[in-house]
Amino acid sequence: MIPLRPLQTGEIVEGSIRTMRLHWRSVVGISLTVAVATQTVATVIERLWPRGTKELDALSGETPQTPKELVDVIGNGLGSLGVAWLLSLIGSITAAALLTVIVSRAVLGRPVTAREAWRSARPQLARMAGLLVLVPMLLVGVLAVGIVWGLLAAAAGAEQAGMSLMALGGLASMVVATWLWIRYSLAAPALMLEKQSVLGAMRRSAKLVQGAWWRVFGIQLMSVMITLLVGLMAQAVVIVFDVLIHGYGEQSAADATDWASLISIGIAAVISATVTLPVTAGMTALLYMDQRIRRESLDIELARAAGE
Repeated sequence: MIPLRPLQTGEIVEGSIRTMRLHWRSVVGISLTVAVATQTVATVIERLWPRGTKELDALSGETPQTPKELVDVIGNGLGSLGVAWLLSLIGSITAAALLTVIVSRAVLGRPVTAREAWRSARPQLARMAGLLVLVPMLLVGVLAVGIVWGLLAAAAGAEQAGMSLMALGGLASMVVATWLWIRYSLAAPALMLEKQSVLGAMRRSAKLVQGAWWRVFGIQLMSVMITLLVGLMAQAVVIVFDVLIHGYGEQSAADATDWASLISIGIAAVISATVTLPVTAGMTALLYMDQRIRRESLDIELARAAGE
């Protein structure tokens, strides 16, 4: 799947796409199953959960609304958003674990079925869940610490100073959060392939990223851009469907949550996830292997294992 030597950026992207193309039954089967399962439940919840569409329609007008009305509208959506986030997290954990196993076997020229990938990944799923909860919580905590001082100053009456503190603190916390994101971005493949604990995988990732932060950042940023590009293309499909269904007039919140609109949004989300999950998981796994090749001569071990 990849040359057994330090990889160029293009070879990491190409290797990820080649894995999806040559092992498409397992790869697409996993990503499609996860995407359909999570999006189906999310679509049903979005349609049936009380959303307060009248309040949402009111907010779309030009008349300013009171803070209480805004809080009520936000509160109506928090429940369904929380469930949708949980479903997305479960899907991401499952897909990342299974796809990492498939990529690692593909590097050795050994195809693996979805059932075999599940059997290999299942013991690690609990720790993978812990990792994919802990790291986002760490990043959110950093962002919260950055803006809380501005909020406190604004609450004390110094609104101008509070806004300035929020801007500066937000910018500083974004820089720190980005640094931490890259520092721990290789923790998932380390956990899956080395059977590490959650904290052990984070330490392992930090060690592999050390001295190569900017390179890892560039490749991970490319992965994010691929995801955004595919998402925008899928969103264009949704817009076409909405125009066909509702016409060119203004769309109310009730129209945005009818079955036709939600199904079209769900289809676009499934298409986007089916394509992007294998590519991003593959790029992260190959980047992890590349860092080990550069630091630990993993290519020698891979060559030996591939010949067995």
